[in-house]
Amino acid sequence: MSQTKPNLIVIVGPTASGKTSLAAHLAHVIGGEVISGDSRQVYKRMDWGTGKDYADYVVDGETIPAHLIDIREPGYKYNVFEFQNDFFKVFEEVQQGNKWPILCGGTGLYIEAVLQRYKMIHVPANPELREVLKDKSLKELEEILSEFRFLHNTTDTDTVKRVIRAIEIETYYQTHPEIEVKLPEVNPLIIGVDVDREVRREKITARLEQRLKSGMVEEVRALLNEGIAPEDLIYYGLEYKFVTQYLTGQLSYEEMFRQLNIAIHQFAKRQMTWFRGMERRGIHIEWLNASVPIPDRVSQIRSML
Repeated sequence: MSQTKPNLIVIVGPTASGKTSLAAHLAHVIGGEVISGDSRQVYKRMDWGTGKDYADYVVDGETIPAHLIDIREPGYKYNVFEFQNDFFKVFEEVQQGNKWPILCGGTGLYIEAVLQRYKMIHVPANPELREVLKDKSLKELEEILSEFRFLHNTTDTDTVKRVIRAIEIETYYQTHPEIEVKLPEVNPLIIGVDVDREVRREKITARLEQRLKSGMVEEVRALLNEGIAPEDLIYYGLEYKFVTQYLTGQLSYEEMFRQLNIAIHQFAKRQMTWFRGMERRGIHIEWLNASVPIPDRVSQIRSML
């Protein structure tokens, strides 16, 4: 990353690590605005299940501006291409207002799409190419994808469908050399919230219990009553998957809680794996201990700017 003065602060960490509260307190002190880097908080009326902790954005009576929250209707399938476009639009607007943009979230692909400035455009389907590739194995497809000089996203290789789409995108780029994607330069200071594993596990379980008591089941029931298909809610994973299965009679309440609790712990582990992978890919993260009081961590971050 560039050694020039940062023009973006990024705060990452696993779920229930307290990263939103840290971002809001930092914004309060330095004059910043938070840009959410969460793939599910974009949806309206999906609050408890996505962990929109609105109270975290109120610091000493000031409500910190937060962007890319509540911008799509439930049922819509938001994606990283849209996020990158939306992020850079907000990034420039915040800068023009002489405020610090603070990107905060746990969706690793979304964060990295900004930091690595992925070349992303809308790529139409290629039926002929899909026909050629349809009978190839996952290993064969991965070998084809690896032949491209610039990979769109090497993490999208867990299913045949995703690898075919990645090949489709790379083929489009190579056959359209005139395409040039111009994105603003980012010089990020990246802060990671480092929370002890056992503390993280306790926080995740306690947070889940609190959200279920506060209305998460009722939230999912209301979305189903709106006419959103169960499979569309299950698409959003985690809370929406297991609570929908409970409400449609596939799981008991106890089974729902147990399976969801395990899934969130696994998700947090995958988040940390992604962030460690970012470091291996050359992205420097300054890890700050979550047990240190927020004002002290804010001071630490300010000293790095």
